[in-house]
Amino acid sequence: MASSISIIPSYFASTSLPPRPIASHFPFNLNSSTFFFPLKNGSFKLRNAPPLSPKALSARAPKAAVVTKDTWEKSVLNSDSPVLVEFYASWCGPCRMVHRIIDEIAGEYAGRLSCFILNTDDDFPIAEDYEIKAVPVVLLFKNGEKRESVVGTMPKDFYIAAIERVLKS
Repeated sequence: MASSISIIPSYFASTSLPPRPIASHFPFNLNSSTFFFPLKNGSFKLRNAPPLSPKALSARAPKAAVVTKDTWEKSVLNSDSPVLVEFYASWCGPCRMVHRIIDEIAGEYAGRLSCFILNTDDDFPIAEDYEIKAVPVVLLFKNGEKRESVVGTMPKDFYIAAIERVLKS
């Protein structure tokens, strides 16, 4: 059996204590919800933190549903309510910013507007039908007809204005 040789710097060689776990270097228990905050005078202030739920630890769930060529007709064209569809690509950085805005809008307009996202790389024929040449593009439909479009990354107000025009028509 081969033996292992460990090289220890001379300033550690004189200590005979075994290494401590990293948690023992802190003046509090890492597994508790009690935290100590250092103050300027050298003392610590005790705070109790609320327990974290699994929902708080995970990434937020998107509010806009995914639509594909298989669900397009039922979800968008035959919908009773107005529909917003974001055309995006997974490699598109600006699309991520628009995702956040569309998710906010989906929460704010729940019940009055259906929000969907469509990956143009996966469902190119639909993007081609609506002449989507670049992403992100947001289309608004009412009664199965395209009513409004917002091309590119825009402030939330642009999307809201287009939605309000469709809802009023």
